[in-house]
Amino acid sequence: MSDFQREREALGGWLHQLRRDAGLNGKQLAAALGWAPSKVSRIEHGRQTPSESDIAAWAAAVGVPQAAADLAARLHALDSHYVSWRRSLRAGHAPRQRVAMELDGGTRLLRAFEPGLVPGLLQTAEYARHVFARLTALRGTPDDGGAAVRARLERQRVLYEPGREFHFVLTTAALRARICPPEVHRGQLDRLLAIGSLGTLRLGVIPDGAPLALMPLHAFWIFDDRLVQVETWSAELNLTDPGEVALYEQVFARHAEAAAYGTAARRILTGVMAELSSGPALPQQSASSPGRNESDAPSGAQDSQ
Repeated sequence: MSDFQREREALGGWLHQLRRDAGLNGKQLAAALGWAPSKVSRIEHGRQTPSESDIAAWAAAVGVPQAAADLAARLHALDSHYVSWRRSLRAGHAPRQRVAMELDGGTRLLRAFEPGLVPGLLQTAEYARHVFARLTALRGTPDDGGAAVRARLERQRVLYEPGREFHFVLTTAALRARICPPEVHRGQLDRLLAIGSLGTLRLGVIPDGAPLALMPLHAFWIFDDRLVQVETWSAELNLTDPGEVALYEQVFARHAEAAAYGTAARRILTGVMAELSSGPALPQQSASSPGRNESDAPSGAQDSQ
């Protein structure tokens, strides 16, 4: 079964549950929507892909119109190899985070390389709030910072589930990126020091001046051996071709070879924290008004999952 079909069946399952929760059978829902009963059945069993208007009508008919945004985000993820952020974030960042939660939950080995900022699964609430605020201002998408932060923190529970492995490789530049006030930045680095002790997680940091086998061009996430996600400023790329996935696995391995782990990685983290204490402070500004400091983040610093 293809990833597309699995996701379509999962979407149908969610719609089926909404109908059941409303106490309606298929014929009753079809009548309320003015559809043939067979359309309801095909959608619920994953044999037909609903349109976004179908999903909105379904959610309204079962009395939960607020569910339409989350379900629409799932629809956009179906077999989408190129998804523009304006489309996937049209309802804000929170629905996108909930879609990512489902992807995380179905993954046993997650590998991520990040040259620009701390990855989303490792972010503190305040750090994430500044990331979302900057991206919302840049792209002009709905400002749902509070809900997005809550959804991102909820996603992080996957880090503590047994039977999963996480391997993150960051550059020292990602640790230094001044995208938030110093006190928030220190809290984020302290979080990395603490989370490095998790038995399910490996955290590598590429030191300044380390010999590199490959250039650190952009961030990417590898989900098992089936999907690679790459973020650009304008879109998210979903790569499922086995050859492309294998190529990114090779790239990740080369970056991981250059990284420091354990005590050596902690030394780098504490060194960056010391730089924060001794270096010039950033101008104070609110998370909702990131202003000109958007340029402080290194190239490739996007939503970072």
